[in-house]
Amino acid sequence: MTRSNILYLIVGALVVVAAVLGYRVYQDHKQPEGVRIDVGPNGLKIERK
Repeated sequence: MTRSNILYLIVGALVVVAAVLGYRVYQDHKQPEGVRIDVGPNGLKIERK
């Protein structure tokens, strides 16, 4: 492999890692839709989103 091929491989891998991490952050911050049900020490709590 030549140096330029290795450089393209590294840059491509970094782009893929950045895309995957960005998607995961987006999914974590996205608000779920529908009904939320919590069961805790104070009993059952149901919220509509």
